Amino acid sequence: MAILGYIIIVLFAVSKAAVGKGAGWTNAHATFYGGGDASGTMGGACGYGNLYSQGYGTNTAAVSTALFNNGLNCGACYAIKCVNDNRWCLPGSIIVTATNFCPPNLALSNTNGGWCNPPLHHFDLSQPVFLKIAQYKAGIVPVQYRRVACKKSGGIRFTINGHSYFNLVLITNVGGAGDVVAVSIKGSKTGWQALSRNWGQNWQSNSYLNGQALSFKVTTSDDRTVISNNVAPANWNFGQTYTGRQF
Repeated sequence: MAILGYIIIVLFAVSKAAVGKGAGWTNAHATFYGGGDASGTMGGACGYGNLYSQGYGTNTAAVSTALFNNGLNCGACYAIKCVNDNRWCLPGSIIVTATNFCPPNLALSNTNGGWCNPPLHHFDLSQPVFLKIAQYKAGIVPVQYRRVACKKSGGIRFTINGHSYFNLVLITNVGGAGDVVAVSIKGSKTGWQALSRNWGQNWQSNSYLNGQALSFKVTTSDDRTVISNNVAPANWNFGQTYTGRQF
């Protein structure tokens, strides 16, 4: 009887594993934009600017309203594979970072041009990365996606723009969950101060921090926090980028 019970437990575990295999994938669709060199993907609603110099390259996507989350999902990474279309799909999968917003076009139906209309989950990929999972002539393909950890080279980057009493800090190259949900700053003469999100991944401080070494505390959507102490020296300048610790 004990042996029979053991067999039942094993069979149950195997059946659960079979059901769970591939779990976590969500259905969506993908198109492409930006040209063969992806130059048309630069800039965008996340504020990253030049995606090449910021380390994102061409493995990027503009995401629909349902995925953009008003910019809070900027920096999130997704594994994507083309599915259920033997004519156009290519084998394998890609990993992309959300770097832009694919706006809705409510003048068109969700099934005929309004690909990024709510509540659709849609990825408008850079052309080079789209061609890794589907053929050019497809135009639009069914895909499945899931969130994955972002693997970035080097530390988190803090680009300080603005002017005195208005520090606008662009945060890029974030590993782990990738999408930043809270940021704090500390000058060498102040305590920690929470920044407010201005747009995309630009975070704002209205404090006067000139002449102080700056530290940053970054929290991502998985509630992990990393502190980068004295990242910017006391003689930091606007328009400069400083590199901190990584997740």
